[in-house]
Amino acid sequence: MNIFSRTEMLLGKPAMERLSQARVAVFGIGGVGGHAAETLARSGIGHIALCDDDVVCLTNINRQILATHQTVGQNKLDAMADRIRSINPVARVTTFPEFFMPGSGIDLRPFDYIMDAVDTVTAKLHLAEQATALGIPIISCMGTGNKLDPTQLQVADIYKTSVCPLAKVMRKECRVRGITALKVVYSQETPLVPSNDHAYSCKHNCICPPESAKHCEKRRQNPGSVAFVPAVAGIIMAGEVVKYIAGPAQ
Repeated sequence: MNIFSRTEMLLGKPAMERLSQARVAVFGIGGVGGHAAETLARSGIGHIALCDDDVVCLTNINRQILATHQTVGQNKLDAMADRIRSINPVARVTTFPEFFMPGSGIDLRPFDYIMDAVDTVTAKLHLAEQATALGIPIISCMGTGNKLDPTQLQVADIYKTSVCPLAKVMRKECRVRGITALKVVYSQETPLVPSNDHAYSCKHNCICPPESAKHCEKRRQNPGSVAFVPAVAGIIMAGEVVKYIAGPAQ
């Protein structure tokens, strides 16, 4: 018996060997990416790369699997790497402590699959462009904020999406860039309108009240979120990656 024996019962030993040799990169270790990375670890992926520049803050606790009162203030990469190693001590973890954008020095070529759980259109498009050019499979998560129904999440090509505001922007920009296909997880749920009581956040990891418009030049409106929608999106993404690498069930 081993920690993956139950998985091996369904996928078979050759598939588990493929998973153990696979290299998967997760960009964005938040509500979606954290659950995605943990699911990869619990599925036997042997080498997981993590990219994020953020630290755990108090408002992450409601939805991010690595966020607890014990990890507040820690770098997300360190907290996630520790969780992965506690699940599978032989897993290799590579960390890239940066906010991924065009011009990043991260070489995507070694990876067998790329997971996009970042929250900026610029970064998402750059990942999609680079993955497409290199012929590396990629899956991208669309918006999970302001949503309450995880049963409306589904996997589709970006050009088959609807309702999701982020997916609409991505469809337009993918066309402009000649990206002809992009696998995504998206929700058909109409976004709710969040309360403005805690509507703004900034890169200083604090919550800015609406009257503090000058507090931070990187201040932005924050979507509402719950524990279960980002988590399900991340697990769905990881499931797609694991099934792709494992191949057909035995």
